[in-house]
Amino acid sequence: MSERGTPRRPSYKPPAAIEALGEGTDPIAELHAAHESAAVLLHAGRAADDPAVTERLVTLVDEIGLPVLADLWAHRPAHSLPGALYRLYVLREWTAADPDGVAREYAAGTHLTEPHHAVAGAEPPGPDEVRRVAEAILRGAFTGDFAIALERAAAFCQVVVAGRAELARHTHDLGRAGRLQQVARDLTVCARLWRNDELH
Repeated sequence: MSERGTPRRPSYKPPAAIEALGEGTDPIAELHAAHESAAVLLHAGRAADDPAVTERLVTLVDEIGLPVLADLWAHRPAHSLPGALYRLYVLREWTAADPDGVAREYAAGTHLTEPHHAVAGAEPPGPDEVRRVAEAILRGAFTGDFAIALERAAAFCQVVVAGRAELARHTHDLGRAGRLQQVARDLTVCARLWRNDELH
């Protein structure tokens, strides 16, 4: 609470959030809450066919803060519906919080991973474009093929991975690229599981 008694939105550090994605154990009640809330949210968005509802879902984190979703979803397995949705929201928040940094890394990777760049669709790879693509990916999760949204997110991450590696060649600081590459792999697996009706 602030000095005036008004709740403050928790602070958000995007690099830490995207690099700290992992698995953990939760009490049974929390496990059910995580999976049921993710399923309800996705179903509500996909069933509504209402741009206003979609926009509310895309901007959900602007209202409640990413830490609230993190408490609910971040510790669920990467290959689960809450794990997948959480990664899409983190991608949106990350590009919104550091569009210049993301765009720099993305641009550095485009010529190294042209197929991934074509799937992700950030063209030209500037700050406005990476924000727009991240929003479009999350919006597509509610309005289009969820598996395609996951694959676009994975492709976006792969381009940034290549760019980070390119920019870090002389510093040998490849740890961040490796962690983000794992996120891309997880999203790709989730897309396959969704198509097989096995993502829960």
